[in-house]
Amino acid sequence: MVSTDDLMNLLKSEDSYDSVIETAPEFLDLALSEHLAQIITEKNLKKSEIIAKSGIERTYAYQLFRGEKTPSRDKLLALSFGMKLTLEETQTLLKVHGYAQLYAKNKRDSAIIFALNKGQSLIKLNENLYSISEAIVT
Repeated sequence: MVSTDDLMNLLKSEDSYDSVIETAPEFLDLALSEHLAQIITEKNLKKSEIIAKSGIERTYAYQLFRGEKTPSRDKLLALSFGMKLTLEETQTLLKVHGYAQLYAKNKRDSAIIFALNKGQSLIKLNENLYSISEAIVT
């Protein structure tokens, strides 16, 4: 498997994109439903508990699990809290599914990072976000 750094170097050094494809064919192509299923299996989680902890409406959450809906960045963050993901796992979830990673110099993102690092609940995070006049994660 080619590392991200190796792929970046290939992208800089190769003269044609065809050469990159021949050298590094392992691009990430993971549907959200597959990714969530992997996490649920690895962490031995129950969907009902994830839904309860994420605050996401049950029908919508099951549509996400089945791949029928595309969530917003905030919904992915809510799922992260529902699954008790680490900061690194959350960053990967965001990145793989096309969203900006959490950025420490952004006030709202820094509160989310803090909550993830401390293992806080989504409710506690939203209390903190409200107290600093930032949008809650819904």
